[in-house]
Amino acid sequence: MSDHDDEEPQGLPCLLSDEVTELLMDSTLPGDVFGTIVAATVMINETRGQVPGSSASAKWPEQRRMPLGQDGSLGIAEYVIVADAHPPHIVLTRVQLY
Repeated sequence: MSDHDDEEPQGLPCLLSDEVTELLMDSTLPGDVFGTIVAATVMINETRGQVPGSSASAKWPEQRRMPLGQDGSLGIAEYVIVADAHPPHIVLTRVQLY
């Protein structure tokens, strides 16, 4: 067995909802917005959903929001941490652009 068997995984997979997938497939979506959304999924993955500057819902702490762009200038991304699933993962459920 490897010494790495007891280590926790580095991140959690960040899956996209159908709505977010459609948005990213839209050919009219500006490249900088596309890049910001992709960068958000990487950050969500790497931090296991605990993105600096994100906020949790008071009612559902597994539901989180994070600003997109500098100081949220592009909009908000909403995601859900599904920690009790097998395997655990995160779903980027919605992107609201300004």
